[in-house]
Amino acid sequence: MAGRLAGKVALVSGGAGGCGLAASELFAAEGAAVGIVDLPGSAGEAVAARLNAEGYRAAFAAADVSDEAQVAAAVAVLSAALGPVTVLFNHAGTIVIKPFLETTLDEWDRLMAINVRSMFLMTRAVLPQMITAGGGSIVCTSSISAVAATPMEVLYDTTKGACHMFARAIAVEFRDRNIRCNAVCPGFIQTAHGQREVEALTRYGVDVSDAAIAAQQGRMCRPDEVAKAALFLASDEASFISGTHLFVDNGFTAI
Repeated sequence: MAGRLAGKVALVSGGAGGCGLAASELFAAEGAAVGIVDLPGSAGEAVAARLNAEGYRAAFAAADVSDEAQVAAAVAVLSAALGPVTVLFNHAGTIVIKPFLETTLDEWDRLMAINVRSMFLMTRAVLPQMITAGGGSIVCTSSISAVAATPMEVLYDTTKGACHMFARAIAVEFRDRNIRCNAVCPGFIQTAHGQREVEALTRYGVDVSDAAIAAQQGRMCRPDEVAKAALFLASDEASFISGTHLFVDNGFTAI
């Protein structure tokens, strides 16, 4: 039985760890040739080698996805190796957690570069290939933080609000080119990134205890649950879904 991404070439930014890794593995298992874009010091090369050894098609290109030249080079390398890109998962991102009045302009610029500029650069780099191929699907990792503000996360919340509107605007502008764009919006996630977030918020007195998480979303979200949501949005099963925000938060934002 063919996978849900059979015949597609999928690029995953931040695809070497956490939810990005879960997506790289799942997209490959569902039939896509997977291009992993991650930092030079990441496990990206090892992940691609393992996927190839398991019988899938995968390649890795190291890049700081906030850097225009590095993004262009990575997309060129991966599309040459795997073919024209028809699925893009803009997953790369990070977080700053501290009182707003203690944040610096450098932190603002860095977070905007990694969380927002990277989406712009990656999407702009692959869109011409999608248009030539006759269509494609873009998924951007947003967060509950786009709509549910958390103390100590003003900078992060702002970047995820930008992600929300970026996905909508791309969807509207490129609908007639058969290109869809959506955002997947996780709650608190059981990854190294998610654990660091919980630890940092706790240090600043924000209640993200097990009991608080249980009250808000039942439990921590697993990386594979985010990957499965991204897979749905990337696949043809979501052929009439574009410009939407899919919350993977077990009711966090419904309370």
